Amino acid sequence: MNIQIVLFEGVDLLDAIAPYEVFSAASMYTSEDITVEFVGADDKEHVLSGINDYPLTVSHKLDFSKKGIILIPGASGSVNENDPDSVPMKLKRASETGLRKQIIEAINDPEMLVTSVCGGSLIMAMSGVLEGRHVVTHYMGMDLLSATGAIPINARVVDDGDIISGAGVTSGLDLAIYVVERELGPRIAHEVEQFFQYEKRGTVWKNEGVEPILSDIAKEESVFHQEEKTENLDQHDLLGDWEVSISTPVGKMQLIYTFINKDGVLTGTATDRSDKANVSLLEEVQVSEKSITWTQKVKKPMSLKLKFEVHKVENQLKGVAKAGLISSKVIAKRV
Repeated sequence: MNIQIVLFEGVDLLDAIAPYEVFSAASMYTSEDITVEFVGADDKEHVLSGINDYPLTVSHKLDFSKKGIILIPGASGSVNENDPDSVPMKLKRASETGLRKQIIEAINDPEMLVTSVCGGSLIMAMSGVLEGRHVVTHYMGMDLLSATGAIPINARVVDDGDIISGAGVTSGLDLAIYVVERELGPRIAHEVEQFFQYEKRGTVWKNEGVEPILSDIAKEESVFHQEEKTENLDQHDLLGDWEVSISTPVGKMQLIYTFINKDGVLTGTATDRSDKANVSLLEEVQVSEKSITWTQKVKKPMSLKLKFEVHKVENQLKGVAKAGLISSKVIAKRV
């Protein structure tokens, strides 16, 4: 059994090392040949960890001739969304390397089992391969998973067939023990637990069995708090073209928004000012007395579904675009 743990600049140490130790320990209790390696998305021999820039040695580039298991860890760093060294920025940079293409190739390879720990599933989501898939990540990134089209599951480990994901950092232990149990059997997994004096936490979620009956709890959250004096609105205040700037934690978006009234329904489009062929629809446009809301699917700087809420302040529209817990500042000026 081949296990390749993919390292990248800014990787979280525990995300990678905890599964490495579990898989290595499993090899002591079975006659099956188990190889565990740290690999990279390119030919670099070393990468630096997200904390204290600790150098980690990479054996070689991810090798698709070695069929088996690929594990994608998350990143560590600042949680300040405006920091260029924040975790979201490091995950985004990782998704823009050769790792993106490798993830897509791995997902499409029936002989590969793709696993992730913590923000590793967000790298996969940014690569556009998790739409409609059941996954988990660190609790701070669960809403961001949802915004990419994935189905976030609040569990320690989620088994979605050829994709297995783990939640926060220490869940790497639980994920690795579960993978050992699934691939080698419960007796080997039990010996590994005894060796580490650790018992796997939580029930592994799978999309099978009797569907539970859940209570319908409304969760409403205000996405905009502003001290500036806002003005009353109607549809006519919105119609026409607007230059829009969206400052996200992973880059600034410059767009032209065009709002129109089509058969009595307010709708519109967003055109990337640097790529006029990149046009997306503005959906669910609603105008209330004080605010305008809509949703928009974007592909840059990553694939997301953004939820907007803006207010009119003098001759501008100001507000936020949200993708889960990540808020981005929006300013629009009439063209």
